[in-house]
Amino acid sequence: MDHAQRGRTADVVVIGAGQAGLSAAYHLQRTGTDHLVLDANPAPGGAWQHRWPSLTMATVNGIRELPGLPRPETLDTERERRASEVIPAYFAEYEEHFQLAVDRPVQVQRVESSDAGFTVHTGTVTSTSTVTSTSTVTARGLINATGTWDKPFWPWVPGRERFRGTQLHTHDYPGPVPFAGRRVLVVGGGISALQALMELGPLAEQVFWVTRREPVFVEREFTPELGRAAVAMVIERVEAGLPPLSVVSVTGLGLNDDVRRAQAAGYLDRRPMFTELTESGARWADGTEVEADTVLWATGFRAALEHLAPLHLRGPGGGIVMDGTRVVAQPRLHLVGYGPSASTIGANRAGRTAVAELRRLLEL
Repeated sequence: MDHAQRGRTADVVVIGAGQAGLSAAYHLQRTGTDHLVLDANPAPGGAWQHRWPSLTMATVNGIRELPGLPRPETLDTERERRASEVIPAYFAEYEEHFQLAVDRPVQVQRVESSDAGFTVHTGTVTSTSTVTSTSTVTARGLINATGTWDKPFWPWVPGRERFRGTQLHTHDYPGPVPFAGRRVLVVGGGISALQALMELGPLAEQVFWVTRREPVFVEREFTPELGRAAVAMVIERVEAGLPPLSVVSVTGLGLNDDVRRAQAAGYLDRRPMFTELTESGARWADGTEVEADTVLWATGFRAALEHLAPLHLRGPGGGIVMDGTRVVAQPRLHLVGYGPSASTIGANRAGRTAVAELRRLLEL
């Protein structure tokens, strides 16, 4: 962070510069709103710069162009390149094109209410992930766009501490090559689990797929109608103050030729959730056991909102009561890339909505 910006006051502070954060920054700049964008990452690209190397543009689950700039050809033509290269390059080009001022790497440690609105406590992040040069920013309004990447979800299961093999989350998945010749237990019923199984199957000695619920494969195309149905279900939950559900729980898993080949090869033979991990693998209630060298937890992510804890946003249902992107208990706080706006399409729309509502509320 520029030392001259310590103690700065802004009308609106945006936390995070992924898809939703950049959308908000674009609309703030376009409307001439005094603002500051803080991003904890070392470079443009949001969470995409951290994705596993085997995730290519051919296997990502759809990317929407950012507002105000035509969709770059690279998103459609460079299918075999890593998503962790193509998408961050696009975000960097976008920031440069619109001259969006993003302060990075800046870690927001906590946000507190103040007479003016919010006090944002920050620190500069070094290459060793050490936070230094702490400072504060006072904001009249706040747009939080921190996403989920920094909060991988590790479910508790009996025996997890006893397992002698390797355990990792898809957050740290390096691609399939290190697991060649190994026995891998993949836990989770989402798209990340499916992609990992399809990559690991041909290289691993064995792959085992475990989910809590039976996976539902659908041949239908992901249409706007299906997308709206998924969003509607998420909206219903967040308006009731419940944590949002995953999109896959509504839409199912897409069935294509690659998935059919993996099914035929036996890589997607699903088992129900085991009752415990053992020293050498997993055990089910009926006494069945399998041995595994690695457990890959493809169990998703949760919203990274710990820095907002001093605002006491969560209700009895475990979630945050929302009205669109606005937090009902804190009208000057908008969560974009959260709940119904977690998709790339929803993130664009959420950034525009949050800016428009804050400008009305702050009379800008």
